[in-house]
Amino acid sequence: MSKLRTAAEAAALVPDGATIAVNSSSGLLCPDEVLRALGERFLAEGAPRGLTSIHPIAAGDMFGTKGVDHIAHKGMIDRIIGGSYPSGPTNAEPPLIWQRILAEDLAAWNVPSGIVFDMLREGAAKRPGVLTKVGMDTFVDPDLEGCAMNDSARRAPIVKRVEFDGETWLHFPAIRPDVAIIRASTADENGNLTFEQEGATLGAMEMALAARNSGGIVIAQVRRVAAQGTLRPHDVRVPGILVDVIVEAPEQLQTTATPYDPAISGELFRPLASFNMAEFNPAKVIARRVAMELAEGWAVNIGFGISANVPRILIEEGLHGKVTWVIEQGAVGGVPLLDFKFGCASNAEAFVASPHQFTYFQAGGFDCSLLSFLEIGADGSVNVSRLPATPHRTAGAGGFVDITSRARKIVFSGNFNAGAKMHLENGRLIIDKEGKIAKIVPEVGQVSFSGKRARAQGQEVTYVTERCVIRLLPQGLTVTEIAPGVDLQRDILDQAGGKLFVAEDLRQMDARLFQPEPMRLKLAHGAALSKVA
Repeated sequence: MSKLRTAAEAAALVPDGATIAVNSSSGLLCPDEVLRALGERFLAEGAPRGLTSIHPIAAGDMFGTKGVDHIAHKGMIDRIIGGSYPSGPTNAEPPLIWQRILAEDLAAWNVPSGIVFDMLREGAAKRPGVLTKVGMDTFVDPDLEGCAMNDSARRAPIVKRVEFDGETWLHFPAIRPDVAIIRASTADENGNLTFEQEGATLGAMEMALAARNSGGIVIAQVRRVAAQGTLRPHDVRVPGILVDVIVEAPEQLQTTATPYDPAISGELFRPLASFNMAEFNPAKVIARRVAMELAEGWAVNIGFGISANVPRILIEEGLHGKVTWVIEQGAVGGVPLLDFKFGCASNAEAFVASPHQFTYFQAGGFDCSLLSFLEIGADGSVNVSRLPATPHRTAGAGGFVDITSRARKIVFSGNFNAGAKMHLENGRLIIDKEGKIAKIVPEVGQVSFSGKRARAQGQEVTYVTERCVIRLLPQGLTVTEIAPGVDLQRDILDQAGGKLFVAEDLRQMDARLFQPEPMRLKLAHGAALSKVA
């Protein structure tokens, strides 16, 4: 019997009360046609109702016009567990899923992406759940928020502290989905799936196993269907024995903003000269200073924000390939991309399944992570997951908590405060108008990263801004470098909402950072950092 169905026929197979797991990362690998058909069925029939929806990484674009918003109708979802969420611009109406969360129409949890994949893996193996130290002393911890995003979630805790073998752990239950909705490039008639035109595989295999072993079904959206027996077995990432339904969607986008780019899928390598370099401005100063923290031979994780421009700094300095970039969606090497293509890389050396990448991150197997911040607390804690002015409406933490839990070295980057107007002139930073919102605060609005735990574990933590470099030292946040043109008292200490210490050997940031020409940057030779317990 043929496995090929229309999107509407596939949607008709989802029963009321089902737990559905969706393999996507924003616009990357989003099975949008199937999700759209599910939403259309609900609007027409009022079914399926009462779903639990699982998204290790956000499904759909940041504006909420795709992915999870197709199924975010009132009554359709009762519970949602997501590593991240579409946030939408802060000056516009929230995406539909956020309207449901804020209205308490469903219970919503922000669980670290790697832990969600772990929960699916444990469900597939019929084990009792996940024991982990990832997230302790952060919003993930039940002693703080327990991942709950609203009151409906707080009434139904999803994580608890337990004692095992003389240690305290966080325990998350296993997830056993009734339906897995995944996406690939090609399916043969037997349902074997290949990903040759994709920029990742994410957790397709893990989701398919979890659904199959739980007695559920697997729906695979693909661009094209091939004759049985014509796919090379080494190319098949999900075997047909796990796939029940194939939905052909010839117009599926490679990413939210990309119909198809062969460099994203590793079918073509772009010349380095084709990548746009960052404009010379204070943000580039920050990215350059972050690059100075790296060493040759390191494996370096990179996150969204200013630090995403660091690979372009290395290209500009003739240092491409001296470090290997690793991102949570699975790309290893190459050049991580920006904006709506974030999560993809051009010219990658390898694509690792996201659950494996997160295992690498959770255990601190890599050398350094470059990440952003919304707020920095006086104890060194960082908030990336809740905007101070709008308590929700952010993308959530995604893989941030997994990545930072045992990272040996972390470099956070961002502007010193929000709303400041600045420019560069004659090698100096000129502050034209001071910002109104302090980003260094007595206590962060949500603990995405615990400074207290970082110090206890011996993690090396640096915060790079346009006007100073701050390090987390035993006494607290300590200013170690300041930009030329900046007054320590007026522009830094008086503008910080939380206490800052000043290093006795305070020095000026490297003058080359503030000149438009390349810096002639030299990376230190890689040295192994101490492991974090």
